[in-house]
Amino acid sequence: MFIVQLIEATYNFLWGDLFQIPLPGGGSIGISLLIIFLVPAAVYFTIRTRFMQLRLFPDMVRALTEQKSGENGLSPFQTLIVSTATRVGMGNLVGVVAAISAGGAGAVFWMWIMAVLGSATAFIEATLAQLYKEKDPLYGGYRGGPAYYIHRFFERKEGRKKRYVLPAVLFAISGLICWCGISQVISNSVSESFNNAFNIPPLYTTIALVILAAVIVLRKNATVKVLDVLVPVMAVLYFVITLIIIGMNITALPGVFQRIFEEAFGIRQFAGGSFGAILMNGVKRGLFSNEAGSGSAPCAAAAADEKEPVKMGLIQALGVFIDTIVICSLTGLAIAASGMLGQRDPRGEVLNGTALMIAAFSDTFGRTGEWMLTISIVLFAFATIIAWEYQGEKAFEYLTGGCDRTQWYRLGYGLVTFLGAVCSLEAVWDFSDICNGLMAVPNLLAVLMLSRGICREIRKYNFREI
Repeated sequence: MFIVQLIEATYNFLWGDLFQIPLPGGGSIGISLLIIFLVPAAVYFTIRTRFMQLRLFPDMVRALTEQKSGENGLSPFQTLIVSTATRVGMGNLVGVVAAISAGGAGAVFWMWIMAVLGSATAFIEATLAQLYKEKDPLYGGYRGGPAYYIHRFFERKEGRKKRYVLPAVLFAISGLICWCGISQVISNSVSESFNNAFNIPPLYTTIALVILAAVIVLRKNATVKVLDVLVPVMAVLYFVITLIIIGMNITALPGVFQRIFEEAFGIRQFAGGSFGAILMNGVKRGLFSNEAGSGSAPCAAAAADEKEPVKMGLIQALGVFIDTIVICSLTGLAIAASGMLGQRDPRGEVLNGTALMIAAFSDTFGRTGEWMLTISIVLFAFATIIAWEYQGEKAFEYLTGGCDRTQWYRLGYGLVTFLGAVCSLEAVWDFSDICNGLMAVPNLLAVLMLSRGICREIRKYNFREI
């Protein structure tokens, strides 16, 4: 009981409303500790790089297509695939739906704003990961990420070599717990989706899921190869399905955009007290979705065989656009265009979360729509599970000093994935969010301290001085 209360208290401290900003009309904007860290940091990085996410967007695309394969590590495209698999997960489906259900269509606009700002944070993180990467003696190529550049920062600050650095250890442990916890929640969602759509018992789905994941992660370098195929397939499939929904309701689209902008800045919402919910749901969804600042994507960015660190930063910034501006937006637009937003179920309750998505898909495709949604959830979820395992290995390697013990981590990861699919996980979900917050705090502090060097890297890259 005490542990549950501690989890709830810590969760509320990190993600709950630290204080309220009152608004006219009786409403308010709740500001959490993580909002205080993430949003100002994103604004600072945007200004510090002179709006690189807008100024250098053509270079993002160019950097992605310049190098096809890595000689001694992952190619830039492969690192984008791995980071996209972690970003594009359940949050892009149910999470976005929950945001617009709670905050209205206007939440989509603020989600866009956070994607634009967050791409600058992703740029800084990935560039740092490249600058402070090191050779991987176990599997070849490179390894790195926040634990490594946090470690190097404190070594440089103290002027001596250190075996471990407490903030880096905190990040690595929090990352392991967070990524394992998320795998539990995701596996639970997959088993429940199969149970609802096809009446397959969760235990059977769980066994199949764990065995399939084990076959991939226990083989050397198999994770990236599978993601190379799976992520583009799932992205294209979901892209086509949502575009069909939008296309079949194309006449409603002008009204959808009008509603998005009216509710984002609407006097009616402001006066009615709902502006705070619209704003914060959009901001939080954008932060959760693009993961800029959490420190997960840099683990993949460090593995790239890239000679110019800035290029990797540009590619990861592009990943934020793909995640939020494209995929999350398609989810929000499809739901809004379907006309299901605000509708009620037979019990008279307003449709929300998965139920709202099922209603939107079913309204367009009938029973087939529910199957399409289930397949999309499974593909997104499975890609996220194996991508998080890859990220976790980097944190595990840091904690073990690079010793060849990753097989033990992989077996443990499979075990918690199995347990997650057959258990109730409300407390685990909160605990994962806590660890996500604990990852963000040391990561952002280190990134802020090291960000000055990024400007030098941009100048080396022959862009205008900033």
